[in-house]
Amino acid sequence: MPLLLFVFTALFALHAVPANSATTDAISAAQPLVGGDKIVSRNGRYALGFFETGGDSNWYMGIWFNTVPKLTPVWVANRDDPIKNITSLELTISGDGNLVILNRSSSSIIWSSQARVTTTDTIAVLLNNGNLVLQESSPSSSDVFWQSFDYPTDTFLPGAKLGYDKVTGLNRRLVSWKNLINPATGAYHEELDPSGLDQFLLAPLNSSIPYWYSGAWNGQYFALMPEMSNGYFINFTFVDNDQEKYFMYTLHDETTVIRNYLDPLGQAKTNLWLESSQNWMVMFAQPKAQCDVYAVCGPSTICDDNALPSCNCMKGFAVRSPEDWGPGDRTSGCLRNTPLDCSNRSTSSTDRFYPMPCVRLPQNDPSKRATAGSDECAQICLGNCSCTAYSFVKGECSVWHGELLDLRQHQCSGTSSTNGETLYLRLAAKEFPSQQASRRGKPNVILIICATVASLGLLAALVLLIMIWRNRTKLSDGTLKNAQGVNGITAFRYADLQRATKSFSEKLGGGSFGSVFKGSLGDSTTIAVKRLDHANQGEKQFRAEVSSIGIIHHINLVRLIGFCCEGSRRLLVYEHMPNRSLDLHLFQSNATMPWHARYQIALGIARGLAYLHDSCQDCIIHCDIKPENILLDASFAPRIADFGMAKLMGRDFSRVLTTVRGTAGYLAPEWISGVAVTTKIDVYSYGMVLLEIISGRRNSWAPCSCGGEHGVYFPVKVAQKLLEGSDVGSLVDHMLHGDVNLDEAGTACKVACWCIQDDEFDRPTMGEVVQILEGLAEISVPPMPRLLQAMSGRGSSHSICS
Repeated sequence: MPLLLFVFTALFALHAVPANSATTDAISAAQPLVGGDKIVSRNGRYALGFFETGGDSNWYMGIWFNTVPKLTPVWVANRDDPIKNITSLELTISGDGNLVILNRSSSSIIWSSQARVTTTDTIAVLLNNGNLVLQESSPSSSDVFWQSFDYPTDTFLPGAKLGYDKVTGLNRRLVSWKNLINPATGAYHEELDPSGLDQFLLAPLNSSIPYWYSGAWNGQYFALMPEMSNGYFINFTFVDNDQEKYFMYTLHDETTVIRNYLDPLGQAKTNLWLESSQNWMVMFAQPKAQCDVYAVCGPSTICDDNALPSCNCMKGFAVRSPEDWGPGDRTSGCLRNTPLDCSNRSTSSTDRFYPMPCVRLPQNDPSKRATAGSDECAQICLGNCSCTAYSFVKGECSVWHGELLDLRQHQCSGTSSTNGETLYLRLAAKEFPSQQASRRGKPNVILIICATVASLGLLAALVLLIMIWRNRTKLSDGTLKNAQGVNGITAFRYADLQRATKSFSEKLGGGSFGSVFKGSLGDSTTIAVKRLDHANQGEKQFRAEVSSIGIIHHINLVRLIGFCCEGSRRLLVYEHMPNRSLDLHLFQSNATMPWHARYQIALGIARGLAYLHDSCQDCIIHCDIKPENILLDASFAPRIADFGMAKLMGRDFSRVLTTVRGTAGYLAPEWISGVAVTTKIDVYSYGMVLLEIISGRRNSWAPCSCGGEHGVYFPVKVAQKLLEGSDVGSLVDHMLHGDVNLDEAGTACKVACWCIQDDEFDRPTMGEVVQILEGLAEISVPPMPRLLQAMSGRGSSHSICS
């Protein structure tokens, strides 16, 4: 759920919606609900009736958002038993007091609440929170015999409980739809951890192995979901007592339309309905990467988060069920095009192996044994009719039988230890026609090519050894300044950096990838040494930083002096920034950075980003702009740092595919949509940082000074002040006591709100931002972003305090 991102949502655009409405919110034996009619909750927000999906004449009885034009069901009674003809159907109260779907022509019951009812005088009422309850009809009675909140389908509504009743054993959990247009039981479920831990998990429906955990509840949020602490729309509650254990949430503003659900592809999502655009917007999604969902693409497929679509058949396979893949259900996977040559003797099999490099190996268990080499492993596989693939890693042969599950493609850069392994997929010889003919017709050419490649490889290895020897010779005198490469970046030895930092004794800070230490070179130059941890992520950050910032220079970018790459050790050496990071000067209680310094910092950050986007040989998207990644030199000039998540994009391209990266609170809405991103994600992050520079605090809910119950999200306050034409002086950090240039403050507020527009095309480029902040271009009052409109609670009880 941590991410604020747009997605193209067309779930139910073609669904049939009942046009007629009953005048009541209740169903009784005397007033049943027939096909084509609906009842509506008293507040008008939810409706109950029969609806059709996909145009296949399958009808279901359920509840949906009555105020949303796109039919969006939140509960379905007969999800696995669709009805073909609704002309003779009615939802009514049966003779035993239960709520039933009745076929009048045959007097047969299609669905029943099956509750233990102590009276036959009952009614079913659709409450204002979307809960359908079966209760005694007497107004003086509060007995509830059955409620839809106890039997959720894929949606978790505000006020409902997700968890279990310790007395009755009732487990309230979510189960995904089969696909986007079929509410039948799907492939995934979400539930409170049955082991007793205070956390939620996501898992395949018929599996006990989760693919995602929320982390333990800490009293405010789940440990692996810190973005919950922002509380933009939602209040969270976790209850554990003698009777029950459950999680529940309510909304700050009940007019906000939120959909919290488990989608057919196994991601738990929170959607917000935007009235202005008449569409759903994805606010949060977990797990963040689609390929983190177990077997989301089905057997004999490979999942790649950097590809569109992310699910594809492996070589030699085709989609098993195209009619399911279209609406989004890929769990059926792919089928082999050509049967294998299943011989009892491996020497007579004509099957061959197709190498698939840089993959996460299949998650279904292989059989393993030690072998002399990859060739022997291949013969073992060929000798077994059921063998479909093998891998050979560190002397161990792993052989898979039957369908292959949950393969994931990694990026082929670096070593196999950090970028997956190579899987050898068994295919029929027919899948290799051109290669086979080439081998038969041109054996001499192959020998010549192999000999040439081998010779070039030996020559390259010799040159590399000479270069390494020369560098080590230069470093042997204990100095650190002589082993510079073509870009002026020094290759340091680990022992020299250990000495320069006094065995890493003075720690400046740290993050998810490692720690930063202060050091000094032989010429008294002060340095900052980042020691990267966590093999996989540390290696990726190391390569990203060296390949991006290592080749560029700008006054507003931190300078990479050198690096160390010895064995598994990865260190990066930067110029030292004595005033450390921007967040320390904005958010600490004693921080009083003057306005002039803030404005110049905002301008410097903009210049640095404009350089990255427009002036380098390859466009560089930083992907993680936030105050912690803005360092300040001795004169408080800003330097953009931490390029561990940066992406390089050729000038011939306008977009780049990448997995979600960055920090919650600074992420552009388009991140989770699956589309390739642009430099405008940095523009959005810059806008959020600029707002924090203006206010001197995080962009989070702040208490109202007017004594209201609810707080206010600072970006909402800025956007509203601009639209009202009010004085922006009150928006600036109160620690400045009004010592601020109001013209600059107004410009900064307008720039920030243009940068955080929902649509990337509405945001300015960083070059345009620089011109505006320098006073070389005019800027108009920006419209209120759609997301902020929803947050503002206009027309509701929310107050915006000045």
